Amino acid sequence: MTFKYTFTFPISGPNKLPRFKAWAAEHAAEIPVSLPPQVPAKNETLTVRLKSVEDRQTLTTRLAGVAL
Repeated sequence: MTFKYTFTFPISGPNKLPRFKAWAAEHAAEIPVSLPPQVPAKNETLTVRLKSVEDRQTLTTRLAGVAL
């Protein structure tokens, strides 16, 4: 199965990928994600790829109100 769906959310500052990986490991470990190899520090968003619409909805719900 491939990662057909994307989810973009606001995140600022350096070390976006390690911060998201740590959060995902603790709060959404059952959701498989594909991350970009790197994200420029100036970007204010992060786009992750997901396998299903249900995974995107679950991630959206869990990220609501979370400051990464």
